[in-house]
Amino acid sequence: MNEKILSTKKNGMAMLFTGILLYLVGFGAVIFGGVMLDSDETVVPGVIVFVLGLIWLCIGWIPFLGLKIMKPQEALVLTLFGKYIGTLKNEGFFWVNPFCQAVNPAAKTRLSQSGDVDGAGKSALVVNTGAGTANVSAEILSKKISLKIMTLNNNRQKINDCLGNPVEIGIAVTWRVVDTAKAVFNVDNFKEYLSLQCDTALRNIVRLYPYDVAPNVDTTGDGVADEGSLRGSSEIVAARIRDEIQERVNEAGLEIVEARITYLAYAPEIAAVMLQRQQASAIIDARKMIVDGAVGMVEMALDRLAEKHTVELDEERKAAMVSNLLVVLCGNQNAQPVVNSGSLY
Repeated sequence: MNEKILSTKKNGMAMLFTGILLYLVGFGAVIFGGVMLDSDETVVPGVIVFVLGLIWLCIGWIPFLGLKIMKPQEALVLTLFGKYIGTLKNEGFFWVNPFCQAVNPAAKTRLSQSGDVDGAGKSALVVNTGAGTANVSAEILSKKISLKIMTLNNNRQKINDCLGNPVEIGIAVTWRVVDTAKAVFNVDNFKEYLSLQCDTALRNIVRLYPYDVAPNVDTTGDGVADEGSLRGSSEIVAARIRDEIQERVNEAGLEIVEARITYLAYAPEIAAVMLQRQQASAIIDARKMIVDGAVGMVEMALDRLAEKHTVELDEERKAAMVSNLLVVLCGNQNAQPVVNSGSLY
């Protein structure tokens, strides 16, 4: 199904004035025909004029059904007796065949997205009940399709990463309709179709990555282990999710502008255990750094003492000095020095 844009129907104002003028002519014909009926010589012409004017007053409202007002970034898909005849995409005042029907199967669909929230397309009517007034909510559904960029916030999903750990992840997808014919006729409901494809693509991509960097994990599919992860490679993961969704919604005439990860965390059942693991890993890394620095400082101290010939230490005294320095430098608490007031030996 190829989209056909109706750009030659921008004559709504002319048809509006023509319809009003014909209605005035119909009123005049009824009045003039009634006057002619009073004369015996013009009874037959009077009947004809009166009947034609009356018929026009009864059916003259039908051409007004073809008047369409289009705002910027709106589209209207039109069918005539079941056949697709084209799409109004430009802003302006249009007139089309009054028997054309607008089609938008997703008009009633409400998703968690900008410009499409509960209450959209509804108006409140004030009804006088005698004892007071009451507000009645009346839903006015519009068959127009928005061409604006919209944001879809899908619900958080619980997915197992490549190591089998359950994680909760949510994404925000910005999208827009680029081909109205495909969006209306190729899928049953393009909004629900997009939401389902977002869920499927998210699961397919997340299962390729670990939550955090893990050894011997290939996330790119080239057979070489890499350091890709959901937490550390969020931009790459989001780009792959976007490409996956775009590939799936091409037939629906949709364009995926961007996909972003909005929420990422371990599932509640393992969150506490994984937090302890991360804390333990952080403590080990910190201890490694402290030990490396302490060993370097001890080596520097021994080298400076030997270079300056400040004191001559045998191997046993060097070992004791190294042990004491490491205890002082690597300890969690401040050292309590012991002053030796006697001789060294």
